[in-house]
Amino acid sequence: MGGTVNGSKPRTPLRHGIYAPTMTFFNSNTDDLDIPTIRKHAVRLAEAGLVGLVTMGSNGEAVHLSREEKTAVTRATREALDEAGFRDVPVIVGTSEQSIRGTVELCKEAAAAGGEYSLLVPPSYYRYAMNEDALYEYFTTVASASPIPIILYNYPGAVAGIDMDSDFMIRLAQHPNIVGTKFTCGNTGKLTRVALATNAVTPKSKGSGWMAFGGMADFTAQTLASGGSGIIAGGANVLPKTCVRVWSLWAEGKIDEAMELQKKLSKGDWVLTKAAIPGTKAAIEEFYGYGGYPRKPLQRLSEEGRKRVVEGISDIMKTEKSL
Repeated sequence: MGGTVNGSKPRTPLRHGIYAPTMTFFNSNTDDLDIPTIRKHAVRLAEAGLVGLVTMGSNGEAVHLSREEKTAVTRATREALDEAGFRDVPVIVGTSEQSIRGTVELCKEAAAAGGEYSLLVPPSYYRYAMNEDALYEYFTTVASASPIPIILYNYPGAVAGIDMDSDFMIRLAQHPNIVGTKFTCGNTGKLTRVALATNAVTPKSKGSGWMAFGGMADFTAQTLASGGSGIIAGGANVLPKTCVRVWSLWAEGKIDEAMELQKKLSKGDWVLTKAAIPGTKAAIEEFYGYGGYPRKPLQRLSEEGRKRVVEGISDIMKTEKSL
């Protein structure tokens, strides 16, 4: 996990704590990238205490962007963080393609744009052919050729139901350029087994450096109880300080307080999860004054839908604003 970024500064270590897969913002009239808002959002999250950001994740609408736009978003995010004094906040980049060759190319482009780590889901278009041997070849070949370390992304809902088991991930962890997993599957038992086998980073230990990430804000405390290293959570775009507070309370040994706040966070995060990208952007618009809409064919929320989101997270937003 060492090395340098673009042959210059040392690679930023991944720390325990809260990460967000950042939204990609568009001009509401032209549908072009809204780079100033992308920059502002990145800085707001870092100021709230997040220790890393992910561009081109599921929440970043990567499938709606050209390769040039993907590069522009990652570069803008990295530059905004550097200019605001957050050089220690690494940028992880979603670089998944269906072919090994295409994925390696995206890894190289991500590194050139300032990305320090890659987040990869399994290829799934030819689902019938994606057995364990094919997936092992995919991840290890990409990892060997990538200039940046790889984080596995286990998200069955986005890849035709492919659900990597703990034995397979532990096997992949032997590759020196594969350094973590994001468990959006929500399986804390699986996370526990992988974290144990890899001696994952925790608030109390640097371990081997391997990162076991929970994939949603609604099991932040549960990830900690399972020996996890951090959370990469879409809800942290809206509730970053609350996520950080749950993490900090647990790390300080205030388990009961952390669990009480986790209950409130889980309730609010479920509202955002159900409303997905349109709802998350609507919440950001309502409470932070920017957000806009997703690219079509994703639909904009109706006014009734927007009100449901705002009302559904109103209690947890009071907590967020108080922190």
